[in-house]
Amino acid sequence: MKSDLFASENMAQQATVPGMTLQNAKSVKYAVNGEMHARQGSMVAFRGNLQFERKGQGIGGMLKRAVTGEGLALMAVRGQGEAWFAHEAQNVFIVDIEQGDALTVNGRNVLCFDATLSYEIKTVKGAGMTGGGLFNSLFTGYGKLAVICEGNPIVIPVTQQQPVYVDTDAVVGWSAQLNTSLHRSQSVGSMIRGGSGEAVQLMLQGDGFVIVRPSELKPEKAASS
Repeated sequence: MKSDLFASENMAQQATVPGMTLQNAKSVKYAVNGEMHARQGSMVAFRGNLQFERKGQGIGGMLKRAVTGEGLALMAVRGQGEAWFAHEAQNVFIVDIEQGDALTVNGRNVLCFDATLSYEIKTVKGAGMTGGGLFNSLFTGYGKLAVICEGNPIVIPVTQQQPVYVDTDAVVGWSAQLNTSLHRSQSVGSMIRGGSGEAVQLMLQGDGFVIVRPSELKPEKAASS
């Protein structure tokens, strides 16, 4: 049987190194030898001796997820084998987090990560319960994290002299040492949203970076359109 479908770049090869690698721009292959964590429902294929188990976040984490819808439902993957992860054909990027690093990521943009990373739902400082609640995921420790993004991400440097303002529905993540607060700008909102909706942006100050996606649509709105 012959087809471009069987081109070498589409063929899954046996893993030569443990852990996380990109299968292609839209998916991750993880060679599991022990345990790793992934968003529930993101496994698209596996081979080997693997078990999948829903991972709880504790009462506080479950409450925040129920209130805001921004939490991350996780599963633990244990055993020996290979698993492939993807979510709605979104682009995937692997981030190497080292000791001392701290990255804040929106729960909707997390695909999978090493069990050596610590994960915690945090309230975005300065946001409170306005602007959708803004509970994000703080990753610290040492290991790899796969981040998904609808379209090609925009990474914007943030400096002490030049804060950055981002749409709360478009933000993917930011370096955790940045200071955050809500910024209201009715004039900007009138131009961007045609005078409708709440004109609130997340303001980030300090030294670091912020990642945004080229879309403001919430997933549930996009699915219903």
